[in-house]
Order: sequence, then structure tokens, then C-alpha cells
Amino acid sequence: MLSKKTKYAIKALVVLGKNADKPPMQISKIAEEERIPKKFLEQILLDLRNAGFLYSKKGAGGGYSLNKDPKDIYLVQIMRITDGPIAMVPCASLNFYHKCDECHQETTCGIRDVFIEVRDATVKILSETSIADVISRESTLLLNV
Repeated sequence: MLSKKTKYAIKALVVLGKNADKPPMQISKIAEEERIPKKFLEQILLDLRNAGFLYSKKGAGGGYSLNKDPKDIYLVQIMRITDGPIAMVPCASLNFYHKCDECHQETTCGIRDVFIEVRDATVKILSETSIADVISRESTLLLNV
């Protein structure tokens, strides 16, 4: 399941991507537009800034803006920053591997084998989907309403 932290991070990046040609956005405006608790959003934006995805400016006219083109920010990156592993079981994780305590033999574990497939399919989709793609999908969905 997608955590609120990850969902809010994606929503904030989408808003900033839609406003990429405008001055930096204040946290309060992003929080209000996307119905995100302001204090929670502050921490999320700080994490994204520290990871190099956002630029922040203090003072009058300050706020946050994208530090990268929306087409160069992929969902897999955001998920790993906000939540860590993509895999549903630790023994199937690429970047956060941990042997399962109850497992006797990983190489013959059917559960692990299935969840490696799930991980691979998930990582493929998330690695190919950018913030620009999410913005484009929203535009298309609006046209179909």
C-alpha cells in the first residue's frame, strides 16, 4: 500500500511541476491546494530538497520549486526516498535486502520467488513513470470527465 508520506510527496511534486514556470510556491499554498497537513508537508519537502529534487528560497517571494525537470523525476526515486524498499518482503528487496528470520532456504522459497516477480514488475513501472507522466495522465483524465 502507498503510504501517505509517499502520496503527499508525489502530489506536491505534481503541483510544483504544473507551476514550474512560475515563482516558488509557499508550503501553505501547496498544503491547502492538495489537502496535506502543513507540518507533515514541511518534513516531506525538506527530504525532497535534501535529495536534490527541490530548490527552496527563503524570504519574500520564497517557497519551493523543482530543481529538476518533471520528466527527470521518477516515482521509484520518490518512493525510495519517502518509504525505502519497494519490495513487499525484505528478502526480495534490491536496495534494502534483509534475510527473513523464518526462512530456511531462500533459493527454494516460493514466497520469495513470487515477490521478486512482483518487485520487478513494480520497479519497472515506477522507473518508467515520471512526474511529467503523472501530470499528463491527470490532463487526459480531466478531458474524459
